[in-house]
Amino acid sequence: MPSEMPADYTALLARATRLTTPCGDGEMVWHTWGARQPGALPLVMLHGGSGSWMHWIRNIDALVAAGHQVWLPDLPGFGDSAAPPAGFDADAMVEPLYQGMQQLGLLPCKLIGFSFGGMTAGMLAAAHPDAAERLVVVGAPAMGVVPQKQFVLRGWRHLPDATEQREVHRYNLGALMLWDAARIDEEALALHQNNVQRDRLPRRRLANTDILAQSLPQIAAPVAAIYGAHDALYKTYMGALGDKFRAVTPQLLDFVLVPDSGHWVQYEQPRAFMAALLPLLSSTIDVNNASGA
Repeated sequence: MPSEMPADYTALLARATRLTTPCGDGEMVWHTWGARQPGALPLVMLHGGSGSWMHWIRNIDALVAAGHQVWLPDLPGFGDSAAPPAGFDADAMVEPLYQGMQQLGLLPCKLIGFSFGGMTAGMLAAAHPDAAERLVVVGAPAMGVVPQKQFVLRGWRHLPDATEQREVHRYNLGALMLWDAARIDEEALALHQNNVQRDRLPRRRLANTDILAQSLPQIAAPVAAIYGAHDALYKTYMGALGDKFRAVTPQLLDFVLVPDSGHWVQYEQPRAFMAALLPLLSSTIDVNNASGA
């Protein structure tokens, strides 16, 4: 580990069950928490780019307490998982994920994806209609509504000094992930540093396309979207983003903006995020009674 990990990390790992499925020349690592309730579907949650299961670290206990069995993979090429068998972007994730879900008995599931994982989840649900009973995308890119990238990140791998690297990580957290710089604490830095140091897919480009917007019309299952109101991916284009979701998503449940939060909304405002998410996972909500669609 690049620095001391927070206590939540150690405690969650101690309560998790670790499983693996084939992935290229190695394995995809999954962690699961909670018991499957009778008649309930598993909850599969995909992390963001340069991330790992730790992108959901502040949400796992609340989801288990709400009765969900939570399954968090490290996507191929990230965290503890091997590189995908071919390719280096979201399209390379789809088949290893689907095959892993088949092997683990996770079809169908309630599917959630954050950022790069939201784009991946949309592609997965479009390619395999039996994969997801519903889809929630969180802070997802690739909707084709911004004319150019809205943020700039700084490089850090070339820096020999650990202190200099740490300051770049702090800057990048503020530039992309968190809205309030005061929330970039030691825990956030440790999680982020651990994640980015294990990213082996630096050539990703699909986030700069409209591949998610192309995928959504192909999804028959209900879809919802949650974003931090100040997400650095979109900034002044939030209105256009909501319009695009409503235009291209046949079964849109809701488009939710969480106040006082940025891109990593589920970490920055975990209670508000959970208040938005849990109703969207309920089997009683549909396109006829959703508030924001």
